[in-house]
Amino acid sequence: DIEDLIQREDMVVTVSHNGYIKRVPVSAYRAQRRGGKGRAGMTTRDEDFVSQVFVVNTHTPVLFFSSRGIVYKEKVYRLPLGTPQARGKALVNMLPLSEGETITTLMPLPEDETACEQLHVMFATASGNVRRNRLSDFTNVMANGKIAMKLDEGDRLIAVRTCSEDDDVLLATLMGKCIRFRTTDVRVFTGRNSTGNRGIALAKGDEVISMSILDHVDIEGAERAAYVRMASGLRRGAEAEEETASDADDEEDDGSVTLSVERFDELAAREQFILTIADTGLGKRSSAFEYRVTRRGGKGIELMKFGSRDARVAAAFPVLDEDQIMLVTNGGKLIRTPVGDIRIAGRSTRGVTLFRIGDDEHVVSVAHLGDVGEDEEDEQAGDTEIPVDNAGEGEADA
Repeated sequence: DIEDLIQREDMVVTVSHNGYIKRVPVSAYRAQRRGGKGRAGMTTRDEDFVSQVFVVNTHTPVLFFSSRGIVYKEKVYRLPLGTPQARGKALVNMLPLSEGETITTLMPLPEDETACEQLHVMFATASGNVRRNRLSDFTNVMANGKIAMKLDEGDRLIAVRTCSEDDDVLLATLMGKCIRFRTTDVRVFTGRNSTGNRGIALAKGDEVISMSILDHVDIEGAERAAYVRMASGLRRGAEAEEETASDADDEEDDGSVTLSVERFDELAAREQFILTIADTGLGKRSSAFEYRVTRRGGKGIELMKFGSRDARVAAAFPVLDEDQIMLVTNGGKLIRTPVGDIRIAGRSTRGVTLFRIGDDEHVVSVAHLGDVGEDEEDEQAGDTEIPVDNAGEGEADA
C-alpha cells in the first residue's frame, strides 16, 4: 500500500481566496518570537490572499464540499507540495469540478475515521434549508466525488460545519435577518438524498449567506437582556447602555432583573461575538447573547440596520479579539484589519466604517483569517504573513 510508504509529517495546508491550495512542511517555517513581521505564507496576485490555514498530518483526510452539494475527498499527501512562497495549484485543476462549481468548505477529518461516528455535520443552503448528518456518512468518497446534499433547482450549498447536540445554529441572510436555533431542532438524517428541513423562512429576493455554530448557553430572556445591558455599560459607559436598551425591547427589559457578580462572570466567560459587515463597508461586533434562541423555520430577527436602502449583508460569523479579517470589493480592492479594532455595538445597529469604498463599489467578500500575528505592512496585503505557531483554521465567506 503506497499510503504505508508515505512518511508521516506535519504539514501547513494553505488555501487562497481564489481557490489555490498547497501543503508545506511545518519544518519549512522558522519559529519566530511573538510580535514579529512574519514571512510570506503564499505568493498571490494582487486581488488574491490567503484565506484558510490549518496544520494537519500527511495522512489526514480532507473533505471538499462544493456549491453543487457534492463532496470530494483527498489525503493531505496528495495535495500539491510547495514552498512557503509558492502560489499552489488551483482547486479547479485538482478536483473534477463542473463549470460554475466552487468549493465552499474544506473540512479535515480525524486520521482515525472511526471517530467520525461521534461527530455531526450541519448543512445550510442559500434557500434557507438545513440538514444534519453523521460525519461518518462522508468518509467513503470516490475519486469523482459523491452527493453530500440534494439541492432544489437554483439552490446552492453555502456552508458545512461540524456540530454537537450542545450547539446552536445561526443563519444570516442577505437582507439583514437572522435566526438562531438548537442543533437538535434538526433531526439526524440517515441518507444524503434529502433537501433537509427549513431553517429560516425567507422574504422574496432574500437568501442565506452564512451559517455559524455557536455554543448553547441556558439563559432566560430577561437574564440575557440584563447581561447585555450590564456588559455594554461596563464597556462604554452610560451612553452605550442607552443605545443597547432598544435592542432588548423584545425581551421587555425594564431593568428590574440584576445579575449576581458570580452569574455575570459566568456569562462573560461564555460570551461569543458575531461580526456583521454590510456591502457598504460598515460593520460591527455584537454579543451572541443578543441573538435569542427560537425554533427553526421562523422569519428571524433583525441582524443589522442599513444606512442605505440598497445595502446588503456581506458576511456574518463569530470572531475573537485577536482575529483578523480581509474585505474585498468588486473593484478588486482589499483591506486587512484586526477584529479588536471593531466596535462592539447592539445587534440592530449600523456599526462603523471598516472600509471606505467608492460610490460604485461594494464589498463582495469577507474572509476570516483567524489569529495571523502582527504585520506592519497591512496595506500591502497581497501576501498574508502567517507565523506557524499562530496558524489557525480560517473561514472564507465567498
